[in-house]
Amino acid sequence: MKLLVLIKQVPATENVKMDEKTGAMVRTAMEAVINPLDLYAVEEAVRIKEESEQEVQISVLSMGPPMAADAVKEAIAMGCDEGFLISGKDFAGSDTWATAYALAKGTTTLGNFDIVLCGERATDGETGQVGPMVGTFLDLPILTYVSGIDRINGEEIVVRRAIEGGHEIVQASMPVLVSVVKEINEPRLPTLAGKIRARRAHVPVFDAEDIKAEGTKLGLGGSPTRVVKIFYPTITRTGEIVSTESASAEVCVEQLIQFLKSGEIL
Repeated sequence: MKLLVLIKQVPATENVKMDEKTGAMVRTAMEAVINPLDLYAVEEAVRIKEESEQEVQISVLSMGPPMAADAVKEAIAMGCDEGFLISGKDFAGSDTWATAYALAKGTTTLGNFDIVLCGERATDGETGQVGPMVGTFLDLPILTYVSGIDRINGEEIVVRRAIEGGHEIVQASMPVLVSVVKEINEPRLPTLAGKIRARRAHVPVFDAEDIKAEGTKLGLGGSPTRVVKIFYPTITRTGEIVSTESASAEVCVEQLIQFLKSGEIL
């Protein structure tokens, strides 16, 4: 059985810088880590391998700047077998659609997989769109909000989906894309042996030509959505304190009512 885990490298700090001209995040020269929600997908893939009676191969695929190879190696340290990175100037400024297209082309380049796993969303974008989009590009059944994998039997998979007020049991044929939520498991810490193996691992880098992607569908130019304006909110500390120490309660209440009316809140 072959598994593929899609991961993303995200900023490890809240001090994120944006390119005001393109509306894209500046991902170079900043501390970055593997997307926390993708760790659950990595962990679930490793658990499937550990619990399966058949041979399981786990591949990892990411898209980003060259430094994103560190995130791929982190997944290898956790127990994945190999990792690949899609990188190059052609992919800069990609929105969710262009990102999903590139990842789907990269997946096809790597071959056929029984299960493609990913996290629910990335903590830097919070859209939750890329995983299901990849499944759509690959024409796979898509299982989202998966909080547990109950059974993998032959060519079928049975999962629990988190829904409002409880869970539902869903069965799908494989190959399939599974987007997991953090309730599914508790990610492990890499072992020393895993870190050594990851340090020695070679992460092949694919460019647009390697994955046979159409240039018009990549990067900022191939993105149907984009940020048209960036502004930073100003924080004002001006205010008026109304206290019963200097006026009666009735007067304070009346002042509050007038304030709410002036702001058209009442």
